[in-house]
Amino acid sequence: MTDPAQRAGGGARTKNEAVLVARARAGDRAAFGELVERYAAPARRIARAILGDADDADDAAQDAFLSALVKLGQFDHRRPFAPWLLRIVANAATDRWRRKTVRRAEPLDARAASHDPSPDIVTARRELDERLRAALAELPERRRVAVVLFDVEGYGHAEIAAILGIPEGTVRSEVFHARRFLRGRLADLKEEW
Repeated sequence: MTDPAQRAGGGARTKNEAVLVARARAGDRAAFGELVERYAAPARRIARAILGDADDADDAAQDAFLSALVKLGQFDHRRPFAPWLLRIVANAATDRWRRKTVRRAEPLDARAASHDPSPDIVTARRELDERLRAALAELPERRRVAVVLFDVEGYGHAEIAAILGIPEGTVRSEVFHARRFLRGRLADLKEEW
């Protein structure tokens, strides 16, 4: 099992992270800014998995970082920082999703306006993206987040269990059932490709 910070840059980065967290807890905003930069991309991806909208995901990630800054004094420095932070992100995205009453249209993909890659490839990718998003949206939230954390973000079962606050065996089950469901929903695409 790989630590999220090691995936992002090695063991020295893990030690550096502990220093950044300690500095941030002491009030150093620049140190917290470095932590935000380090986890901005995974935070957005997790929020997008829950919300399905890039703009809402960015807003949820920002809300989560602000919440983490406020709650930093509650962080147990003996535990890994990434699961703690990403759980706050998942909670912020879930709260935003619950408050959302009107579904907004997806923005146009900027690649669709360019001539490279070819229009048929763009169309095929868009269809795959839409089908995958629709299939993910059909999954229960915890199952959807678990499979995104595992297959997209590369977290291990134990790390996901810590992020979601559920037993590791439940994470394994959620990922298994999510994959099985997605294979069934996208089986016809496999035949076409």
